[in-house]
Amino acid sequence: MTRSVPVVQAKASFSALLAEVEAGAEVRITRRGRTVARLVPEAAISAASLFEPFWRGDSPEIEAPDDAPPEAVAVID
Repeated sequence: MTRSVPVVQAKASFSALLAEVEAGAEVRITRRGRTVARLVPEAAISAASLFEPFWRGDSPEIEAPDDAPPEAVAVID
């Protein structure tokens, strides 16, 4: 569901618009009849989906960095 809202109305009812977007709606904010912005729900991303390229086998070339030498530690008496 998409609806258009003038900037003045969007400013006055921003919290209500965000509630609509959280529920899955898309809101177009207009100025003088032209769309200047869209509020759309954020796509849900699971942690597992971040690793999907590795499961499919098209993972990027990744190399582990060399180990850094240990840091000196001061002795406290």
